[in-house]
Amino acid sequence: MLDFNTSNAKWFFKPKNHLIEDGKVLITTEPNTDFWQRTYYGFRNNNAHVLYNTITEKYFSFSVKVSFKYKELFDQCGIAIYQNSENWVKAGIEFHDKNTMWLGSVVTNNGYSDWATTDIDSNVSEMCYRLSRRESDFLIENSYDGFTYRQMRIFHLIQGNDSINLGLLACSPSKSTFDAVFSEIKISDCVWAEHKV
Repeated sequence: MLDFNTSNAKWFFKPKNHLIEDGKVLITTEPNTDFWQRTYYGFRNNNAHVLYNTITEKYFSFSVKVSFKYKELFDQCGIAIYQNSENWVKAGIEFHDKNTMWLGSVVTNNGYSDWATTDIDSNVSEMCYRLSRRESDFLIENSYDGFTYRQMRIFHLIQGNDSINLGLLACSPSKSTFDAVFSEIKISDCVWAEHKV
């Protein structure tokens, strides 16, 4: 079965400070880093930190636990698929204020981003994610305990039919920096069952 290889993983926008050891990855974000394309705001950001593997397998599930201590608005970490500047996905938690954070995801196809969120308590400091692939269709789920997962979204990635660049994401769109720690990183057989009519 596939394995997520952290030692030979590649970086998109490599951070100055990071640590990879014993199945864990620490990313210290740099200020003014983010992904976004055009929609509503008009701007285009393409410099979030992503440590990724290129995967050709069409059916699998990828899971990871992320721990963090945010500081400023929009600090975020989670998982990503990064094909190129105009075709990518990110999912995770973004800091809003002392009372609220946003659990959500962005899917960008052909240069336009969407953004779907739900409010969660600002005391949350870790989350588990699972991304499952069935060819160019994907399911993202989250879990507070690593056992019970809940659907965040199902989506189609236009440039997701062949190999995908799947990995760990962290960034700070404002003038902030924080540490994101990724652990329990694994790839398994696809747990997202085929839909049968």
